[in-house]
Amino acid sequence: MEAGQSPPPPRGGRPRDPQIDQAVLDATSALLDEVGYVHLTFEEVARRAGTTKPAIYRRWPGRPRLVLAALAVRLGAVRTADTGCTLCDLHEGITLFVALFDRIRPEVLGPLLADCAPEPALRQTFMTTLFEPPRVAVARMIDRATARGDLRTDLDRDLVLDMLGSLVHYRALFGHAATGDADVGRAVEALLRGVATDYPALVEQSRRMTATAQSHGGH
Repeated sequence: MEAGQSPPPPRGGRPRDPQIDQAVLDATSALLDEVGYVHLTFEEVARRAGTTKPAIYRRWPGRPRLVLAALAVRLGAVRTADTGCTLCDLHEGITLFVALFDRIRPEVLGPLLADCAPEPALRQTFMTTLFEPPRVAVARMIDRATARGDLRTDLDRDLVLDMLGSLVHYRALFGHAATGDADVGRAVEALLRGVATDYPALVEQSRRMTATAQSHGGH
């Protein structure tokens, strides 16, 4: 090296291959649906993804982190409606997340939480991965509805989010009961009766939009 010449930058490790990342997460998601969390193994994930166990461990050191990464992809890909109809959007948005959580086997979330609980950072990742996507999506709906004048400006936004989120998360986490379309409808109705500026007007708007959609679908 000549005088005054800077030393070359240190060489890093091999860059991660995004195709391997995606293959591993896809394989993990499929196995969660097939065998649940407890019976999911790195060996089977590696076999299906066409890679090796060491390659997976370099990316996700442990089953909880791998499974959380796969669930983050699944939950983060959801997009909710923006029709301008507060009642329609809330009902459709919550139904969408209920259906998504229903696809997660009941024996996945409990054992996963148990494995994450002893490590504060991992437990926080669990909470963020599972609870944040629905919360953010519903928050957008509430903000849009408030801006339109459909909801009271003095509502407690965080409390509303917790009330709606609990409908999805409590039953998904403990699996003690299914959440049907009628349950979602009653929950949205109970909430909006308290925070809407004119609940009957929102119901009428929803009826008009439903009738229009059915009319268009019939042609």
